[in-house]
Amino acid sequence: MDSISGSFKPDPDPLDELDRIIPLDFNGVHELPESHTWTQPNDQPTTTNLSVPVIDLQDPDSKELIRQACEKWGLFQVTNHSVSASLLNRIDRQSRRLFALPAKRKRLVIRSPGGFTGYGVARIARFFPKLMWSEGFTAVGSPEVHACQLWPHDYTTFCDATVEYQNEMKGLADRMLGLMLKCLGFTREDLNWEKTNRSGSKPAQGLLQLNSYPVCPDPTRAMGLAPHTDSSLLTLLYQSNTAGLQVRHGDDGWVAVPPHAGALVVNVGDLMHILSNGRFKSAQHRAVVNKARHRISVAYFYGPPADVKIGPAIRLIDVDHPPIYRPVTWKEYLDVKAAYFNKALDLIRSDAFSTER
Repeated sequence: MDSISGSFKPDPDPLDELDRIIPLDFNGVHELPESHTWTQPNDQPTTTNLSVPVIDLQDPDSKELIRQACEKWGLFQVTNHSVSASLLNRIDRQSRRLFALPAKRKRLVIRSPGGFTGYGVARIARFFPKLMWSEGFTAVGSPEVHACQLWPHDYTTFCDATVEYQNEMKGLADRMLGLMLKCLGFTREDLNWEKTNRSGSKPAQGLLQLNSYPVCPDPTRAMGLAPHTDSSLLTLLYQSNTAGLQVRHGDDGWVAVPPHAGALVVNVGDLMHILSNGRFKSAQHRAVVNKARHRISVAYFYGPPADVKIGPAIRLIDVDHPPIYRPVTWKEYLDVKAAYFNKALDLIRSDAFSTER
């Protein structure tokens, strides 16, 4: 096993540093630039013989269906989730409103290289030799600081929609976490997250990511979002009625996750993979683009309180099932993943940790 200081570091970046933080001005682009041209963007065939589970949360069998989906797919869609269609429509409209702004205006709130919020490219861009056909905006809580620069005289509509959406996603994420833990045989209280201190209860953390995948002149050679797993416990995703999301399903290759009316996508993140000691699979997924329609998606990344270490749950550990991973906080894991990307889980394996000491 290579050490953290060894060969897991990314290759030297062949593109200009500004290319890695400032999205292309997609308006009026009629040919795919070399910087965005992938040699083999669709390196695996997409199967049409399989479909991602769609689970009704009011179904009496929903718990068992969620367990199966987490173990076999790492990703599924849920209906009857209690998030209103009107709110989903509002966040869609406000996302489109933002991305329709002139590039010059959007770049006023460009995300700093080490920052979490603002406008920019996908954070995983530095790990790939070509750029992705997408742009994004990240918010934690109210985006007022950035929104008032985007719309000096009318920013409250955007702020109100994103804050309300985050609150609704937080509630649903709490609910989904509880259901997933029950599938593993314990409850959230068993995680010891609910202890209080002088400042009160420790809150879980959430991050909102608005994504735009513009119409592409040559989608066969472009990539909207390259293959990756999420670092969160779980991610809740709204996608507009334009297809583009795909999930990797073992040797079957890439499977499309088409929009399902009223549904939200739930995918298992790396921290849930760690918590379940590898039982629930962190879903590798990607986004492809098309030549006819602009696609919007809105992701809510849900993680543990800042100072809580996530490791394999004690109830899942025995002689036959030793802990696969060492405990890490979300920040510690994000730091490892920011440096080593898809090698992050390997680097915090218990055996890797012990050999580096």
